[in-house]
Amino acid sequence: MSVTWEAPGGGESLGWEALAPGVRRLRLPVWDCTVGLVTGPDGALLVDAGSSVAEGTRIRQEAEELLGAGRRITHVALTHPHFDHVFGAGVFAGAEAHAAVGCGALLASAEGREALRADAVANGLTAGAADTALEALTVPRHEVHDDHVLELGGGVRPVLAAMGPGHTAHDLAVLVPGARPVVFCGDLVEESGEPQAGQDAVPSRWAAALTRLLELGGEDALYVPGHGAVVDAAFVRRQREELSRRFGTAW
Repeated sequence: MSVTWEAPGGGESLGWEALAPGVRRLRLPVWDCTVGLVTGPDGALLVDAGSSVAEGTRIRQEAEELLGAGRRITHVALTHPHFDHVFGAGVFAGAEAHAAVGCGALLASAEGREALRADAVANGLTAGAADTALEALTVPRHEVHDDHVLELGGGVRPVLAAMGPGHTAHDLAVLVPGARPVVFCGDLVEESGEPQAGQDAVPSRWAAALTRLLELGGEDALYVPGHGAVVDAAFVRRQREELSRRFGTAW
């Protein structure tokens, strides 16, 4: 399968879904992966970066068009170290990159990079695109151990929260407080298919990570899965129960 970016049509619409004031998300083609955009007067945060340099480039172009007036992405948060979420990150080398503790070391290691490449190629990314992404890949310099608040100005203060092991050993969520909070969940939550537990998953801790996610966002939040449509707290609770039954663990 070849991987191509399918540009949103219609000229005026860039395909970004408004979730709250200053908060948008985009569902990418091929793997239905989500990226998020949180904007304030002094900065802009991108949540995840797409699956390739080409995809990251298009995300950056569209995000900067939305930001306007020569503004740029100042922060990137990577929810977990899988190729469809991080391989576009090299395009944002001028931004401050954040990830859960341990993610940077994994992305810097030869073993971690080879595993990323192998997974990308196995899922249909061309070898050339995978190699280009790895060459440009930004290793996050800012490690999140618990919660970290970003100041984007105008009272916009997204919270980067380390969720502990679950979908991977290095899961990060992003809470955007507001009248109705928005939580970018990464692949701790998936709507368009069953949650995927690869070799780097920690099934014994996944349900507990969803409990922390629900505590972070609360009952009224919008929860944005790594793949699929936006869901509510009830959906997250059901997925927690399904994962608990699937893996025989408590939360």
